[in-house]
Amino acid sequence: MSMKRTGGRILVDNLVAQGCDRIFHVPGESFLAVLDALHDTPAIDLVTCRQEGGVGFMACADGAMTGRPGVAFVTRGPGATNASIGVHVAMQDSQPMLLFIGDVDRGMRDREGFQEVDFPAFFGPIAKWATRIEDAARIPEYVARAWNVATSGRPGPVVIALPEDMLCDVVEAVDRPKIERQTFGLDPNDFEPVAELIRKASNPIAIVGGAGWDRSTSGAFTAFARSWGIPVAGAFRRQDAILNDSPVWAGNLGYGPNPKLVARIKAADLLLVVGARLGEATTDGYTLITPDHPGQILVHAHPDSSEIDRVYRADFGVACGVFAFADMLARLPAPAEPRPAAADAHAEWLDWSTPKPREGVTLDLGQCVAAMREAMPADTIICNGAGNFSSWWHRYWHYGPLPSQLAPTAGAMGYGVPAAVAAALRFPERQVVALAGDGDFMMNGQELATAVQHGVDMLVLVIDNGAYGTIRMHQEREYPARLSGTTLHNPDFAALGRAYGCWAETVERTSDFAPALSRALEERGVRLLHLKTDVEFISPGATIAGIRAA
Repeated sequence: MSMKRTGGRILVDNLVAQGCDRIFHVPGESFLAVLDALHDTPAIDLVTCRQEGGVGFMACADGAMTGRPGVAFVTRGPGATNASIGVHVAMQDSQPMLLFIGDVDRGMRDREGFQEVDFPAFFGPIAKWATRIEDAARIPEYVARAWNVATSGRPGPVVIALPEDMLCDVVEAVDRPKIERQTFGLDPNDFEPVAELIRKASNPIAIVGGAGWDRSTSGAFTAFARSWGIPVAGAFRRQDAILNDSPVWAGNLGYGPNPKLVARIKAADLLLVVGARLGEATTDGYTLITPDHPGQILVHAHPDSSEIDRVYRADFGVACGVFAFADMLARLPAPAEPRPAAADAHAEWLDWSTPKPREGVTLDLGQCVAAMREAMPADTIICNGAGNFSSWWHRYWHYGPLPSQLAPTAGAMGYGVPAAVAAALRFPERQVVALAGDGDFMMNGQELATAVQHGVDMLVLVIDNGAYGTIRMHQEREYPARLSGTTLHNPDFAALGRAYGCWAETVERTSDFAPALSRALEERGVRLLHLKTDVEFISPGATIAGIRAA
């Protein structure tokens, strides 16, 4: 297609051509030409948010669910800096995302004009690519390249600044066809060394999830692991990498993992790492598995060649799409009988992930998770930000098919509610739950207004212990009983939810949770349960008194 159009119209047309069907934004005068073009574009659902941090998180979560870039638009200066948290999370989480920023006019640049920022310089260190479009005729080229960069290799965010006057230029432009995601296969002959390592290993274990992981990869890898009897652990916050009811699922790594899984990792002679970066959280600060892993063989498969041998020395590195690698594994001739290790590891995880009643707790979150597992379907999507509150679900929830866990590996607070809005819009037929601590919720709780405005169905649990719990835990460990800056005075979250137009209740006792959950699940729209907990019980396995004593 080539005809004279405004830059805003060209941009929207080329986003449609690449497959964009939803845009998250906070409006700004710097991209009015884009908003005008969207007025006549029914193919794109425009989601109007309340703060750019919510915009960034929604786009990041949407990219995580679809495998194609989540698309966000914000205005210059404050809008862009607010949205930067979503870019950082998309980068660390390896999720495809496009952030478009309305910028100052080209003739105003370098005068420190109103809200002016050098966006390529600002975003360069935290994005795969950060650029600016100067010529409206080149918009198709930039959009196609951005789409390809965001989805190829290790997926990640691309940031594009859009000068306001450029978007109003009327020019001829040749639209680009849809970019198909690049995939790289494997030569079976090149794969033979990996097969030989697997055959010779006496105690192998797999760590999976991350860049490019999808349902097809999950199915192929599960088939391989079952036929060989290899335990499969999920990298940090990649707990939906394979179905948790699979007999090879061994649990998750990260903060507070099962000690028996940790022992299995340390005892393994072969580490089969597929898709994961082996980041700081997954490896407990690079100590569970050290970068040189003496006494262990590391096979590392990742879609980005620059990730292999970047931190961890790989005995055998494979740069390829994770599905190609998993599919090749699934085609290996399996032994007559699978090893018993996988079944043993799964039994250990089942015991670890079954909550036992806790003495002295008025509202026992472990029993709340158990009640949710009884009442909610296996494909429920659990969305959470950062905080100790999430550790109960990380330990006790059994995750279903991809995508069923949306949680930032970057450890960003405020992610849960925006991610749940994106999930409820993307999968209206599925149950969606936003988990948020009290501090976590207050960072993006305003997006309840977005949820209500756009008519989504979702359940919000606000876990309120009157503290920044994770920091309080660290504070008690380093400076026992010397509280400073971690106590919170909170609103009535149920009343706040009702003010936004949500159905809401407060729960203060374990016995009241299941009935309140039942009532919530009978309602439609946005439902909020305010769970008032005791900060003394700071995590599933620790108390403040115990930390002080230690």
